[in-house]
Amino acid sequence: MPFTQLANIRAYYEIAGAGPRLLAISGTGGDLRKRPNVFDSPLAQHFEILAYDQRGLGQTDRPDIAYTMQDYADDAARLLDAVGWSSALVMGTSFGGMVAQEFALRHPQRVEKLVLACTSSGGAGGASYPLHELGPMTPEERFQRTAPISDMRCTPEWQAAHADEFQAMLAFTLAQMQIGAEEPNRAIGARRQLEARMGHDTFERLPQLAMPVFICGGRYDGLAPVSNLEALLAQIPNATMELFEGGHGFLMQDPLAYAQVIAFLLA
Repeated sequence: MPFTQLANIRAYYEIAGAGPRLLAISGTGGDLRKRPNVFDSPLAQHFEILAYDQRGLGQTDRPDIAYTMQDYADDAARLLDAVGWSSALVMGTSFGGMVAQEFALRHPQRVEKLVLACTSSGGAGGASYPLHELGPMTPEERFQRTAPISDMRCTPEWQAAHADEFQAMLAFTLAQMQIGAEEPNRAIGARRQLEARMGHDTFERLPQLAMPVFICGGRYDGLAPVSNLEALLAQIPNATMELFEGGHGFLMQDPLAYAQVIAFLLA
């Protein structure tokens, strides 16, 4: 299992695949032990993928100190240094898209192309749903609360009409949440990551981005709504945007989504 030191944390990462180099930055709760992950996606057929557990998450260190979005961006840059990549294609999903924005602004020479999936700029461009406000909940309560926000089609009426499917979604989510749940500082790392997320705001700086950018998301996403994606599009000079049939998990819900991401990155 590969680990590397990134300033004040020891980080877990994986590299697999062949093709152009792609740095994949995952979202809140990201943990490479959770499957399926990016290495199980269609991206793995086209790229050499570098993915990692971000500070506070997964198998990476979870120190009880303040984390900032700048820390997360610089972690990505240090990881590229550690594996000997001078630059890469970059894809950030959800919170990972926030990190990717900060990374591209702080280290633009290291980003060849940028994919921002189901994410937000913060500031005047709109923030993603305030997960830090959910407070102490059981895993089941958290799922019940966030499911109809993650995909706005998941209404109480839909849940009642698709009870078996909804229960399967719940069971899968609860199983994922149990991975590493008893590890030291797990709650601390999760809280510190959400605190950093609260401070995310790239909106006024986004016009500085000069690399090609593809913005994508789900039509029914209430965590990173369409209006937030449109705000990103308006601020980034060399950006295009496409919406897909799905919610926050649109990449797995609409087969066309990964195909369009791959086409953009390989063009």
